[in-house]
Amino acid sequence: MNSYFHSTMDKPAVLHYLDSEFDVIEPGKYVVCAVTEAQILLEDLKYWSVSRQEPYADAKAATTAYAKAQENGEEF
Repeated sequence: MNSYFHSTMDKPAVLHYLDSEFDVIEPGKYVVCAVTEAQILLEDLKYWSVSRQEPYADAKAATTAYAKAQENGEEF
């Protein structure tokens, strides 16, 4: 494996979240959950907010973010 590919894949990806998919803006191996700060491998990413453009590790983290947004009168 060449060093460029290896270094690219060891960093977080930058994504643009869409309704049922995401676009990779900058390649990487994972994203960081907006609630728990856990690393989420791209192949395991299932939860995110399109309006907030942030990923969540699981349904519990997504629900936590949703509840906080509702409390603050923010869009989710």
